[in-house]
Amino acid sequence: MAMAAQEGAMVRVWDPVVRIGHWVLVAGFATAYLTEGEPEWLHTWAGYAIAATVALRVVWGLVGPRRARFADFVTGPGRVFAYLRDLIAGRAERHVGHSPAGGAMTVALLAMLALTAVSGMATLAAEEGEGPLAGIVAQSGDGDRPAVYAAREHDEEEEHGEDSLWKEIHETAANLSLVLVVLHLGGVVLASTVHRENLARSMITGDKRA
Repeated sequence: MAMAAQEGAMVRVWDPVVRIGHWVLVAGFATAYLTEGEPEWLHTWAGYAIAATVALRVVWGLVGPRRARFADFVTGPGRVFAYLRDLIAGRAERHVGHSPAGGAMTVALLAMLALTAVSGMATLAAEEGEGPLAGIVAQSGDGDRPAVYAAREHDEEEEHGEDSLWKEIHETAANLSLVLVVLHLGGVVLASTVHRENLARSMITGDKRA
């Protein structure tokens, strides 16, 4: 009976910064991806929310509580692939915090979302001369003139200009982020099944089986 009670005990794993940040990224990416720039203000602010949350999560990964820190879940590729092999076989070791594969996915998603957000801000700067990167990207397109003026004067060259390059990077990064999201969801479902626990719910409540 004591062992059963211990197995049923819950422990707080995910702090509010991790949980809220996770769902802000979910909402922000879904909004930004589905709007595709229309309306532009909604797409832009969703991107800002993603950028700010990623930056906060990186800092939190260095100074936050144990389970939030990168040192707790970032491992080498050998452990990641070994865990995935065992997970598919249904015999993977359960981790209270991130599993090796979950840790790798966390880092990959943060990196790709960061690239998506930064390239989006660069695209906004190059095309509209607006945003936090306007003083950096927009003025590097045609001598001392902002790239937005050069783009308006050279419509035929615009497709091959700096703004087009940033836009291409932005769209590619967004699509790769979507691929990672799909893989992440698949991994959550598989791990939840193998370990017999609702991992999505734990990211809401913060608690997992001890």
